[in-house]
Amino acid sequence: MRLRYADKVRSLRTYHILIPLLALLAIVPLLVHGCSCGHDQPFHVQSWLDAAQQFRQGTIYPHWAFSPAWQAGEPRFLFYPPLSWYLGALLTMIFPMNAAPVVFTWIALTGAGFSMHYVVRRFASGEIALVCAGVYLANPYMLFNAFERGAYAELLAATWIPLVLLSMLQEELSVPALAVPLGMTWLTNAPAGVMATYAVALLAAVRLVFAFQAHGTSGSRLRASSLRIVAGAVGGSALGLGLVAFYLLPAAYERRYVQVAMAIIPNLRYQDNFLFSKTDYAAHNEITFSVSVLALVLVLITLLVTLAGVLQRNGFRNSPPFMERFSRHVTIQLVVLACVIAFLLTPASSFVWEHLPNLKYLQFPWRLLSILSAVLGVALAPLLSQTRFRRVSSGIAAALLVIGLSQLASHLYRQGCERSDYPAFEAAAFQSSHGVLPTDEYTPEDADNDVQRTDDPGYWLVSGSDPNEPAPGTVANPNETTVNYDGPIPFENTVAVRAPTHLVLWLASSKTLVLNLRDYPAWRITRNGAEFPVHLYRDDGLVAVPLPAGASTIDVRWHRSWDQTLGVATSLCAFLVLAALSMRSRKIRA
Repeated sequence: MRLRYADKVRSLRTYHILIPLLALLAIVPLLVHGCSCGHDQPFHVQSWLDAAQQFRQGTIYPHWAFSPAWQAGEPRFLFYPPLSWYLGALLTMIFPMNAAPVVFTWIALTGAGFSMHYVVRRFASGEIALVCAGVYLANPYMLFNAFERGAYAELLAATWIPLVLLSMLQEELSVPALAVPLGMTWLTNAPAGVMATYAVALLAAVRLVFAFQAHGTSGSRLRASSLRIVAGAVGGSALGLGLVAFYLLPAAYERRYVQVAMAIIPNLRYQDNFLFSKTDYAAHNEITFSVSVLALVLVLITLLVTLAGVLQRNGFRNSPPFMERFSRHVTIQLVVLACVIAFLLTPASSFVWEHLPNLKYLQFPWRLLSILSAVLGVALAPLLSQTRFRRVSSGIAAALLVIGLSQLASHLYRQGCERSDYPAFEAAAFQSSHGVLPTDEYTPEDADNDVQRTDDPGYWLVSGSDPNEPAPGTVANPNETTVNYDGPIPFENTVAVRAPTHLVLWLASSKTLVLNLRDYPAWRITRNGAEFPVHLYRDDGLVAVPLPAGASTIDVRWHRSWDQTLGVATSLCAFLVLAALSMRSRKIRA
């Protein structure tokens, strides 16, 4: 017994070394050529820089990003799940800026590999699990996110998706086993959280069908079985959402204060991003075609692999003993999930996208490939079981697969960098007070980004009756002066100053104070200790308040709203419930 246990520990240690090495092989193109400047990389790097600066200033959990909107800021960290920008911010404090995205990618792929290995080990040998982990961490959609998109949060969310699937595929549903990975998915990437939640609902529905087939239309067994399924799926999902309520509840409630509909404008809508869809925007069509080919290949391979698993359970020869644990129900659930995802990639599914809550905010139906990739990784296990893998041969096979997929993805998807695209350049611009574009969907509801000037001072005083008067010496925004302007803002015009948080003024006559700070309900602006009863409206959404003659001491503070407090309290309660359930499970197993 001791010998077997020691062998098992040594085996796990071996895989703990091999999986990070596989992830390292996957990012060899980034190590050789430098980081890939994907479409979303500037957004993420800017978030990391902003969060890291606030960490250094003592803010543990920032809500407001100060550098977007030309230093006027936006509530980005209130709405964007914190795990990815927290990790990215820490990496920028440890590694050189150009290396931080590469290290982030390696960490995300390593996490995905460990997750898939853990899941497949429940059904198969460690050698087969290693090959499945290699396929999952280097599958084309994973590397498309890493190289083409620079979608670091979605890349990191791939760590949790296999664990969500495992919680629904095992024989007995466990509330804690579902709650933790589902909550972590939401905490990493909101679209991934939406997809994982709907995947849980679909798999629960399939299990209910199995229960109906097993127990007929009536009887206590059917009721008990159905109750366990519903309680496990609903309870696990509710507890998972409760665990991350400190982020999720304020994000859900306060989106009424921002222009969230800007997330689904033309070219970003689901109907514009089905397989091989076309719009009037050539760059969009190029990306859509590329990812459509990828999706078509991945869908076909996954469907073939999952269907082969069903046939194998019906009598393929040389089925290994572990196949008894990989039940026919598991393979059917994987087939159903793969078929539904394939359907949702086509225009025929438009009615589903339109009516299911929050599904349209995924923007791109092909994001579902992150779920499909996990399905492929799990479904490969019974197919690979027909080959006798030893540890050395499985390691070589996994390494060759990762190298081949990585080189192919680098050739197809890796994006070159101009000087202004490099993270080091972004960091230098950040340190020299260069602001960046606002994020449309995080822009406060009454603010117009096209009229906001890009070189505003921290504050200025307006003497006339029009609070929209611009700061003296600033340059008009090209979007305000040029019809259909689609060029970059001149870099030299993007130096702006953040609004002061404490300001002392003495005025001979009444004036209007304008702060280079986007007005948002969580900001509390006080004069001589009393909050301003009214804020004046400005087209650009900046704070404007009337000041009387005399001495004024202005203070600007972020105020924790009731929804944020309720979110923290809900998360604490959910953690207590999780702890109680975990302790109960341990006692039952003992």
